[in-house]
Amino acid sequence: MLEQLSLFDPAFCQRWRGGKHTWRPVHEGGFDRRRFRLVQMPEAPIRRFVTEHHYSRSFPASRMSFGLLEREHLVGAVVLGVPMHPAVLTKPFPTLGADRAAEISRLILLDVVPSNAESWLLGQLFRLAAGHGLRGLVAFSDPMPRILGGTLLMPGHVGHIYRVTRGRYLGRGTARTITILPDGTVLTARAVQKVRAGERGAPGVRARLTALGARPLPEMVAEYARVGYDLTPAEWLELVLVQIGARRVRHRGCHRFAWPVGDRGWRRRCPIGLVELPYPLATDPAVTL
Repeated sequence: MLEQLSLFDPAFCQRWRGGKHTWRPVHEGGFDRRRFRLVQMPEAPIRRFVTEHHYSRSFPASRMSFGLLEREHLVGAVVLGVPMHPAVLTKPFPTLGADRAAEISRLILLDVVPSNAESWLLGQLFRLAAGHGLRGLVAFSDPMPRILGGTLLMPGHVGHIYRVTRGRYLGRGTARTITILPDGTVLTARAVQKVRAGERGAPGVRARLTALGARPLPEMVAEYARVGYDLTPAEWLELVLVQIGARRVRHRGCHRFAWPVGDRGWRRRCPIGLVELPYPLATDPAVTL
């Protein structure tokens, strides 16, 4: 069934709407680059678009945001983000500072976008990123599928679109334990830190957990205060993750891809700090929620 396919299959393209994925046969074609343009846009409209349609329902720390427009209609988005640690960029690009490289943190196309659009979109992104002085881009694909009640919430991604755009496969990122929420999304370490430290963005993370059934922080703080206990946001987080049935599972690491961007000479001579490996062809075992 199409729902059981993942992005290692070059015969299908993935599309999104409202956090739900669908599949578009490549042979269907229909993409006409004359109808589309990729342009840099303010963060606010891209943030709304991504949180509405991307399966993660979250928006990363953004450096640049781009919208795919069909005439004046926003039908896709790409976000170049700031990773949690500079080594995400400097490991693959040891001669570039973190200010000259970026991570492709989100890439999403609506189901109205015809098949075969991805390679064109990434080509445009490389050109625009180079125009802003960037000389290296990194992207990760998550190969761990998530299944809830027999329904595939998130297919495992092995980065086929990165392969066809000649991304250099540099192995997996760091293996780690991740927290998977009941809707199949991941509560990232960065989101956890925002809540624990009360950083900017913490209200959005708390609202996301409340929508999944967590008791609101102010309500629980008031309840504990009545018995003389000062409940911290970190303690609240641990309590509500148990309450909503979040699961901690071991993740082998996302697949990592890198592209030098700029003129042909630079792309050819750019030093790569990690060993290039054969492209992955299969997803990891699925997690059943």
